[in-house]
Amino acid sequence: MTATSIERPFTVVSLLPRLLDTNGDAGNARVFAQRARWSGREARVVDVHTRADLPEHVDAVSIGSGTDAALLPARDALRTVLEDLRVWSNSGVPILAVGTGWELISWGIDLAGGSVIEGLGLVAGHAVPRTKRATDDIIVSSKFGRLIGFENHARDYVGAEASPLGRVLHGTGNADAPASGPQIEGLTMGEVFCTHLHGPVLARNPGLADHLLKAAFRRRGLVYSRGAVAESVDETARTARNQVALRLGQPTE
Repeated sequence: MTATSIERPFTVVSLLPRLLDTNGDAGNARVFAQRARWSGREARVVDVHTRADLPEHVDAVSIGSGTDAALLPARDALRTVLEDLRVWSNSGVPILAVGTGWELISWGIDLAGGSVIEGLGLVAGHAVPRTKRATDDIIVSSKFGRLIGFENHARDYVGAEASPLGRVLHGTGNADAPASGPQIEGLTMGEVFCTHLHGPVLARNPGLADHLLKAAFRRRGLVYSRGAVAESVDETARTARNQVALRLGQPTE
């Protein structure tokens, strides 16, 4: 790594925040940047609405969730950066996609009326209609720690060939509990992470945020470590997660 690459700001791309921020999930980009700052690095968030907005260097990518009315315009806009997404995913740039943002980078979305929206095909699997909307707190056991968020989706996710993000302890996740096998949530493919968890997920679950930041820093020859401010904020997040766990009859951390 050159001195210039080490010294340049840690750059987080927030893809289509005007279209994909229904649940505040564009805030994940700000979490990436703020935790990088707390670790002692200069950091910035670049909102990308068209390919012309892309910065020269990208260290992490956040894709939020939107309404079904925004599916087609968001999909068409994401297609303009498809090759960039492929390059980023193949080179280990952390990409976090939430809700419909995840569905749009999949094989596609089956709508309740019978029509299909073709996705970008970046990750395996596709979204299919549910008989009843999943709207509840969700708790997931993962190797990044216990993850807690809020799910709000009218579609299941099927056909994923990648590893799940984790096992559902409470809630729905990718689908209702199967007759056999674990009930799972999300998927991971290298450093591409997809989830139904809103919150934003990185603010509520700093262990996941730090995993992604470690990967991003490692690509630049840097070592990530939490700053003192992050430790204090993370304790607040832990308390909030425990409050949800207690309400749902789950063990606390």
